[in-house]
Amino acid sequence: MCPKIQPRRRGLRIAVWSLVTILVVATGLVGVVLWQNSYDMEEQRVSIRHGGHTLNGVLATPKDGRKHHGLVVYVHGDGPVSATHDDGYKPMWEANAKAGYASLSWDKPGVAGAPGDWLAQSMDDRANEAAAAIAWARARPDVDGDRIGLWGASQAGWVLPKVAAKTPVSFVIAVSPAINWLQQGRYNLLAELRADGASAARTKAEIAKSDTTRRLLKRHATFEEYVRARGGKADGMTADRWGFISKNYTADATQDLRALRGVPVLLTLADHDINVDTADTERVYRKLLDAGGALTVKRYPDAAHSLLKQSIEQSDLKITLTALFSPRSLFADGFLDDQRQFCSEANTNNTPGQPKRA
Repeated sequence: MCPKIQPRRRGLRIAVWSLVTILVVATGLVGVVLWQNSYDMEEQRVSIRHGGHTLNGVLATPKDGRKHHGLVVYVHGDGPVSATHDDGYKPMWEANAKAGYASLSWDKPGVAGAPGDWLAQSMDDRANEAAAAIAWARARPDVDGDRIGLWGASQAGWVLPKVAAKTPVSFVIAVSPAINWLQQGRYNLLAELRADGASAARTKAEIAKSDTTRRLLKRHATFEEYVRARGGKADGMTADRWGFISKNYTADATQDLRALRGVPVLLTLADHDINVDTADTERVYRKLLDAGGALTVKRYPDAAHSLLKQSIEQSDLKITLTALFSPRSLFADGFLDDQRQFCSEANTNNTPGQPKRA
C-alpha cells in the first residue's frame, strides 16, 4: 500500500506552489511595467543658470546616432511641477525623439529641491526663465539653434507668446491654453458647478463669492483681508497662492499672441475641458493667427483638460494602473502621433524664418 500524504504536508505543498505562482506573476508584472516605462531616448540631468540661481533640468535626446538635434522646450502649466511632470511628459518626449527632436524641461523653482519659489513668479518671470533656457540650449553643440520650438500647457498659454517675443522660436505647441485669466476662472467655476448638479441658489452664492474675490484683487487686498471677507475661512487658499494670483490675475494672451504670427502653431484642445473655454481659445487663435496659414487646430473628442482620455482621468485607480502598464495610452487617441507629425514637418521646413531642413 502507498503511504498516505499527511494533510499538513499537502497544505505545505499547496502553499509553496501558490507562493511560486504569485512570485512568477509578480515578476512578470514588474517586467511589463519596466518595459512599458522604458522610452526610446536618453535622459540626462542638466543645470541652467538664470537670475542668480540654477534651474534643475532634464534633457532627453533621440537615440538616432546624430550629434545635432532640434529641441522642444517645455513650459509647465499651473502647480508644483517637476521636470518630468512625474514622468507624465516622457511619452511626449519619446514622440519628439521619433521626429528627431530633443526635449528640455526643468523643475519649477521650489519643486524637487530646486531653489526659489514658483508662487513668487509672474508670467513675465516665467517667460524670462524659458528664454534663458533657450539661450543655454543654443550654446550647446548638440542642439540646432535654428530648430527650437516651445511646448506649453494650460497656464503656459500666457507664457508662450511672451517667450516668442523675446527670442526666435521655430514653432509652438499650445495644449489647452486659456486667453483671459478672469474669464477662464469664471468659466471653470460655472463648469464645475454644472458638473456637480449645483442648485440655482448655490450657483448664485458661488458667483457672489467669486465677484467679491475679483473686487479684492482689483484693490490689491492682502491675504488677511481675503480671509476676513470669506468669514474667516481660507477655503484652501494660502498667503503664497494669494500673492501668486494677485501678480497674475490680469493675464490676457490676446495682445501677446501677435508675437506668434507667421510661426507654425499647433493648438490642441479637448472637448471635455471644464478648465478652459476651448471655443473662446480657438476663436481668438484663429482670429489672430490663422490668416498666415501657420495655425493648425486639433480637437480631441475623448479628452479632458490635461489631454488625458476623459474615462481615465475621472478615476485615480485608472490613472495609476494605466501609467504603470500602458503610459502612452493615457493620452487621447492621436495626441502623441499628431505632435510627432507636427515636429517632423517642422523638421523639414525650409521657409525663411521657420525651421530649416536637418
